[in-house]
Amino acid sequence: MALGKLGAKPFAGPIFLAVFLSIGAASSQNPLADRLAVRIAPEVQKTLGAARIPSAAVALVNGDGIIWTAGFGASNVWAKTPANPDTVYLIGSIFKTISTYALLQQMEQGKFRLDDRVNDYLTDFKIRGERSTRPVTFRHLLTHTSGLPTDFGPHPIWGDSTPPTLSEYLAKSLRLQRPPLTRVLYSNIAYTLVAYLVEKFSGVPFKDYIQEQIFKPLDLKNTSFDPRPDMVERLAIPYMYNRWSRKFVAVELKKADVWPAGMVYGTVKDLAGWLIFNLNRGESRGFRLISEETFRLMMTRQYEQFNSQLVGGWLNETSGYGLTWCISRKNGETLFAHSGSINGYTSFIVGNLDRKTGFVVLTNGNQVHRHLYKLALTALDMLDAASR
Repeated sequence: MALGKLGAKPFAGPIFLAVFLSIGAASSQNPLADRLAVRIAPEVQKTLGAARIPSAAVALVNGDGIIWTAGFGASNVWAKTPANPDTVYLIGSIFKTISTYALLQQMEQGKFRLDDRVNDYLTDFKIRGERSTRPVTFRHLLTHTSGLPTDFGPHPIWGDSTPPTLSEYLAKSLRLQRPPLTRVLYSNIAYTLVAYLVEKFSGVPFKDYIQEQIFKPLDLKNTSFDPRPDMVERLAIPYMYNRWSRKFVAVELKKADVWPAGMVYGTVKDLAGWLIFNLNRGESRGFRLISEETFRLMMTRQYEQFNSQLVGGWLNETSGYGLTWCISRKNGETLFAHSGSINGYTSFIVGNLDRKTGFVVLTNGNQVHRHLYKLALTALDMLDAASR
């Protein structure tokens, strides 16, 4: 889930397969999708080769829906299974943007205020190492400025060990690495605490709350903490690329102590729906998850002094955290984005709030963030050009 990098060299792996699907009418009735397929498909193929990614599912959207979506490469290299828009990937930390809505719903119900001290709401355990003069606030949790460590706590998915309960894990591990608001320190444990707080405020188990209050209302039928059998059947295998053998090597599926921070599976179609919902400022068919005022706050950079700490691969030098979303400015327009990764999977989502356009990519490639950022900006530029 934390950011990483991998240098690009000429690819010498298996031949790539590509499966294309234009949403909506037949090809002759959807000229925009046809133009985009011709322009963007080669860029996706080039990215897969340069970054050594076995497969990807991509989607281009606007505020009205999915314009174009496609699958590229092999979701299972051994079986040569073609990826497609219904292939299931681990979406990783992109899920943090969803859990943020859940916490902000509690805020709107008057359960807390954004600049309240979090420890004041914890009874079974506390954030250890906090000074009374420098408390950790809810705003700090949602901007990676809390000083809580990254953390992960892996468990083999078919192993004997399992993640502890949220309260057990947090009681043991919730300790500051540094004082809050001293720098950006990407923290998975902060979002595990977010999940615990949603449970505490709502009185509903976190997984059930997300399912009933977000997944169901937005019709995200193929997004899940625990994939159904039909989702497992479509699951992309996670891979790393071995430089010496010049082959993809399957890696072990994991569970994690910080599972609310991003151990969630889904399809590019579902994530495209989530992106469209955000492009429409948190509204779908008259239904809202949070108020317009709270949405504007979420899409506003909170601490301008930390913007430079997000460069290193994020969209550009203006990038800084809003509430969980990374917010950037480009040509006077607002972009919001988030990445996700765990060994063998990398994903990225980006939207232009002013143009109401966006791009999603899910892959079973390892730590390929920078390649996906570049592809996303290229895709948005091509969508803009093709729409003229």
